[in-house]
Amino acid sequence: MKLIKRVFLGLILLVLALVGIAYLLPSKADVSRSITINASPEAIFPYVNSMQQTEQWSPWLHRDPETKLTYSGPESGVGNILNWSSDDPQVGTGSQEIVASVENQSVQTALDFGPMGTASAVFLLQPDGDQTLVTWGFESELGMNPMSRWMGVMMDRWLGPDYERGLMNLKVLVEGQG
Repeated sequence: MKLIKRVFLGLILLVLALVGIAYLLPSKADVSRSITINASPEAIFPYVNSMQQTEQWSPWLHRDPETKLTYSGPESGVGNILNWSSDDPQVGTGSQEIVASVENQSVQTALDFGPMGTASAVFLLQPDGDQTLVTWGFESELGMNPMSRWMGVMMDRWLGPDYERGLMNLKVLVEGQG
């Protein structure tokens, strides 16, 4: 009986320690990846300024080809909205809307993952001679939820490889057009 009490007390102390440590973790998750594409910002911009165009290079659609996609708003630019729904937990359900767009320079989107929370993403296009440095960034406020804070620590490891794959897909697509 003493052993069971000690194990139980140890588990309670472990849970309390994990919750306490969570509040020392960052309250925001940031992920960013960049790639140099051998093309001008003008050649790249249409592929990041339209949710419909992202289908061509998205790193997530190959996971579930049955993902249901619907679009609303204009074909590109501010107000262009993508809603997706998938039974695959790695794809999930959500929406993404372009909320700011500066031609050939940047595109900012708002993401809504339903009960999983919200985030923002940005594409930055920086010309460098005949090339363009494309940076894809992600930011999410984690709030006071201890579980979200622990997940935030893993966000770069989880999302980073997908961003790298997506940027490589974009590079191949754009450079193949030239």
